Amino acid sequence: MARTAAIKLVLVTLLAALLLMASDAAISCGQVNSALGPCISYARGSGANTSAACCSGVKRLAGSVRTSDDKKAACLCIKRAAGGLNPGKAADIPTKCRVTIPYKISSNVNCNNLH
Repeated sequence: MARTAAIKLVLVTLLAALLLMASDAAISCGQVNSALGPCISYARGSGANTSAACCSGVKRLAGSVRTSDDKKAACLCIKRAAGGLNPGKAADIPTKCRVTIPYKISSNVNCNNLH
């Protein structure tokens, strides 16, 4: 019986370690694309304002980007996706949604300088 308890303790410890490692991982482009997907039509030049879904995604993304690695990863994902967007409208999304991000939404942004 003591052996079963010890095995359970080891398994719980390993699971906790795996969860901690997963929480430290940088944000993925899938997460970024999912959050910003509702902003695409506005960023391509359609519409005068961002949608509520767009701003909700931007706020959710801004809240989940905590570490320097997260900032760089999100920036690189956005940089890759920004090529087909209207530069002025794309850059205006954080302002329209009343969210501050540490870089401009642009295909020319330098993501390596983020801290």
